[in-house]
Amino acid sequence: MERELTINVNGQKRELRTAEDRPLLDVLREDLHLTGTKFGCGQGDCGACTVLLDGKAVRSCITPASEANGKKVRTIESIASDGKLHAVQQAFIDQQAMQCGYCVPGQIMTAVAFCESHPKASKAEIVEAMRGNICRCCNYPNILAAVEQAVGAR
Repeated sequence: MERELTINVNGQKRELRTAEDRPLLDVLREDLHLTGTKFGCGQGDCGACTVLLDGKAVRSCITPASEANGKKVRTIESIASDGKLHAVQQAFIDQQAMQCGYCVPGQIMTAVAFCESHPKASKAEIVEAMRGNICRCCNYPNILAAVEQAVGAR
């Protein structure tokens, strides 16, 4: 069943009509043309599609668009501001935490949510927070180092 939705996406109020069970990922990529969020597995297992929904990291491939109605969604396109990279983005560059780059938007969004809620996290907490994001290139040591840098744990 289609439904009118109002979603605040990256600070902009967006109104659209779509099937309420349609994945948020599809709305972001196809309707709003925000292609930074990637389709990975389509089952919520890999984390490539991670966005922030009212500040919480969620898998947009399994989150119905209707769940975002009246809420704030942040995508990878929103985290740099005034021409300056977010601390997590800069840490990914500094620590060479990208290889193919496909998983990076989801990795970064998971790390942003974690860093915002755990500004002084331990290495064990970082590992636990990031363990749901898969990197097919197996660049986990550099990803971990980047998140440690971002939370000031290094």
